[in-house]
Amino acid sequence: MALSGEHMFGYRRPVPRAPAPTILHADLDAFYASVEQLLDPGLRRRPIAVGGGVVLAASYEARAFGVSAGMSGGRARRLCPGLTIVPGHFEEYQRLGDRVIDVLRSFTPLVERVSIDEAFLDVAGALHLFGSPGDIATAVRRRVHGEIGLAISVGAARTKHLAKVASQVAKPDGVIVVPVGEEAAFLEHLPVGLMWGVGPATRARLAGAGIHSIGELAAAPGPHLERLLGRAAGGKLAALAGDVDPRRIEVGGRARSVGAQAALGRRFPTPELVRTTFGYLADRVAGRMRAAGCGGRTVTVRIRFADFRSVTRSASVRHAVSSTLTLAEMCCALAGGAMADHPGDGQITLLAVSVANLVPDATAQLELPLGLDGGHRPGSAHRSARWSVDRSVDAVRARFGHGAVGYATVALSDDGRVPDAFRRLAERRLPDS
Repeated sequence: MALSGEHMFGYRRPVPRAPAPTILHADLDAFYASVEQLLDPGLRRRPIAVGGGVVLAASYEARAFGVSAGMSGGRARRLCPGLTIVPGHFEEYQRLGDRVIDVLRSFTPLVERVSIDEAFLDVAGALHLFGSPGDIATAVRRRVHGEIGLAISVGAARTKHLAKVASQVAKPDGVIVVPVGEEAAFLEHLPVGLMWGVGPATRARLAGAGIHSIGELAAAPGPHLERLLGRAAGGKLAALAGDVDPRRIEVGGRARSVGAQAALGRRFPTPELVRTTFGYLADRVAGRMRAAGCGGRTVTVRIRFADFRSVTRSASVRHAVSSTLTLAEMCCALAGGAMADHPGDGQITLLAVSVANLVPDATAQLELPLGLDGGHRPGSAHRSARWSVDRSVDAVRARFGHGAVGYATVALSDDGRVPDAFRRLAERRLPDS
């Protein structure tokens, strides 16, 4: 009797495994405020905020009164008279955030950390060790709570976008698994604000078109969304609303860009405000690039107006930029051009910069002054001098702290900005990190 290939020599053909929701998104709940409550048990179950002049984070108890990150400390106290404001323990945030990542990596090496308090995991290869995705999500939550003392919410789904949405729905301190095949039903009635990339401006535009839920977004005609949001943004959101997200977990990859932004409230774009703000942003972005040994060839600035409209301007240069002053000059020039194209548009609420096309940034070496490239070649005397100043600033900060030295236009301004220690935690993911 002939044997089938399935049974010859005792071999059984492996049965294809059915798709499973093996992408997890783990997100610590009210992380900064929760750490403060962990460090000081007297703050537990009380409304607290981290910050001072500006609220950096708020506990769930404070959020119930309307307190949120980004608002002034005075407004937060008016909303919540019993609010306790603490300055923050940034080293503890780093230490405890790293411990949570260690817990996640004990389940799978495929962990993509996207910020100090959240990460994606691919647990497809760990199912035979730890059980179903739901079992793993529950175990993560139990271990983080038991070993570290923090609450964490976990979403499990077939795609990264849906896993992140699920973790937001699971908050606080919950687990949600979206079975394969039930994605559309899960998303249908959720608000569009839960989607990746939908901020206040986009949410307002969608609401103006009668689109409030993800299901309504998925049902909207593609051309209509493109007219409403632009071709790129409209197409991307339409795909995500239909749970089309091919991105996989990236471990140890290089970041595609480095950026920073500053919320301004409602301000008129005076030259001084633009120069000071972009000096501050350039200092943050260029410092991060230098620390990672890279520079960027494409600089993009974004300006958001008070009516939620945003404009962007980009420029690419032949030689990678990592100098604080050079980057600040490019930002101001791009922003000036953008605002000249929109005269009379009134107040602005946000300025942002990102640098893309990242490449290794070689040490500058002096060249003969041949007058080429406007003095901006890496080895020109002009850029070599800036290179030396930047490295001196970096060295002083590494030894004495970030606030020990800075450029005058930034260091002497007092705009109630978020502390740099908090910014560095939020911007933790660097190239090759």
